[in-house]
Amino acid sequence: MIPQYPENVPLSIKLKNELSALLADYNEGLSEFSFAGFFMFRESHHYAISRLSDQVLVLSGNDEGNPFCIFPAGIPEKDMIDMLLEQYGNIKCVSETRRAAFLAMGYNVEEDRDNFDYLYFRNELAELPGKKFRKKRNFVTGFMKDYQVTNKPISSATIADAQEILQNWHATQEDPADYAATSEALAWFGQLDIEGRVFYIDTKPAAFVIGEPLPQKISYVIHFEKADTTYRGIYQYINKAYAEMIPEEYIYLNREQDLGNEGLRQAKLTYRPCAFLKKYRVFPAGGQAPGLRRFKRLTLT
Repeated sequence: MIPQYPENVPLSIKLKNELSALLADYNEGLSEFSFAGFFMFRESHHYAISRLSDQVLVLSGNDEGNPFCIFPAGIPEKDMIDMLLEQYGNIKCVSETRRAAFLAMGYNVEEDRDNFDYLYFRNELAELPGKKFRKKRNFVTGFMKDYQVTNKPISSATIADAQEILQNWHATQEDPADYAATSEALAWFGQLDIEGRVFYIDTKPAAFVIGEPLPQKISYVIHFEKADTTYRGIYQYINKAYAEMIPEEYIYLNREQDLGNEGLRQAKLTYRPCAFLKKYRVFPAGGQAPGLRRFKRLTLT
């Protein structure tokens, strides 16, 4: 059970059914707003959760000494918001719709560009049509010419192969990035509502993709992609191949945020997003969190 505020508990698998039902009702397509989306990053963000009312929860977190909170379902009354802002400093993962509600209450609301979700048309990533995707198609064509590729669903029979890929990928990285969260996804795969594929080259595990449908059945979020880059074109290939496997009812692929990483930002832009799902942070009226970074806005060329 999720305790009543001010008591809280760490986010755990035991809360899955209780939290998933509320998240399904309040999801607006943001990549974080599924049980798996929060659970896989629970250690990275030090998540703890409390209940404010039947339909309103508060998820607290801390990033390198910077506290914040998130409202995964519903928005509390203003006096409670004031109390939580005093305690945590800012409210994170605020959607466009909720932004209007916070502005109406007089709060300072700032764009959180580093956390904008990138949206793509699923059919475009599956087909890579036209001149704008020519370079991506060339990578995929070259990859398919050079390698014999098969794939299997991630399951108890293939999870060890995915873990091997992850460990090999981690050994080549200077920055651990999302290694911990990806490890959590694989460790708890059978208990989370996520799915994915492992890709093999000549029977050798070479890449995997993990994602999940979002509750409104319009968007599908890609959480993790990991691959052996000694195979030229492998990321372009698995990106396209997995998009082809996603049912056509999903119009959009949500490929999450760039977290202010300029290299990742540019890479995401090269796939020509059709839109961004904007996210905001809420601060007390007239206030802003110390040290909130601002990155130069990049545009498509």
